[in-house]
Amino acid sequence: MPELPEVEVVKRSLAKNLQNLIIKKVKINDGRLRYRIEKKKISKITGLKLKKIERRSKFLLFYFTKNIIMLAHLGMTGKFLYVNNKNIKLKTSFYYSVNEKKDKKYDRVVFFFNKKIKLIYNDIRKFGFIKLLDNKNFTKNRHLINLGPEPLRGDFNLLYFKKYIKERNRAIKDILMDQKFVSGVGNIYANEILFLSKIKPFRKVKSLKEFEIKKIVKFTKKVLKKAIKLGGSSIKDFSSSNGKKGSFQQHFSVYGKKGDPCPNNRCKSKIIKHSISNRSSFFCSKCQK
Repeated sequence: MPELPEVEVVKRSLAKNLQNLIIKKVKINDGRLRYRIEKKKISKITGLKLKKIERRSKFLLFYFTKNIIMLAHLGMTGKFLYVNNKNIKLKTSFYYSVNEKKDKKYDRVVFFFNKKIKLIYNDIRKFGFIKLLDNKNFTKNRHLINLGPEPLRGDFNLLYFKKYIKERNRAIKDILMDQKFVSGVGNIYANEILFLSKIKPFRKVKSLKEFEIKKIVKFTKKVLKKAIKLGGSSIKDFSSSNGKKGSFQQHFSVYGKKGDPCPNNRCKSKIIKHSISNRSSFFCSKCQK
């Protein structure tokens, strides 16, 4: 599942190419996503201008005129494909290469804009979804109402962290991946953050010292900013719509590196893989305490 940096890259890419365009038509090839798309409802955006696109956690929000917001979540395999006015299909997602013959089978929804632009929602496993919301009440939507602060904003800080974990006894990696605690951090980045913070993923949060919490906050922001700058991460083949490949995966310290030497030159240990809450965790038992 794409995490915050990948979704942020998609948001920026789509905003650059689609902002201020007008929806001419929406074609539903298969509306049986996580939640069924009804033709009557989705047609409400026909004729409306797309004013802006924002990201909240791992969700994309498309703001249209008439106070309508389209909420999209990519699930496990969802992706947006951008088709320019020369009918060239370009990537905006993370783990695929454009293949017209194979892609077409999984093109679930097609949005036709003016200026001969198209946006395709493609999803093999159909765990993603697209919903229309009323701008006046969208923050109360059940997908958004319980989300924690954005990690790159100022309200994700030492004081917030200390208050949230008070009297809790969960593993730090579980807390970092809890969207109620902080929005958008998933398994890949939680592993990287904890390695740089020198904290084992299964450490109980009640055992964390203040200086360790400061490090987690610091490296959460640093890792995510770097990943966004490098175009997002992918274990396979990511590129933004302008063809620039995501390269953060080339900078992983521990994720997916079971048995490799610890990247700390002073350490002679190897990276260990353990399962925590049914998710793969990679760490150095010597560097991380």
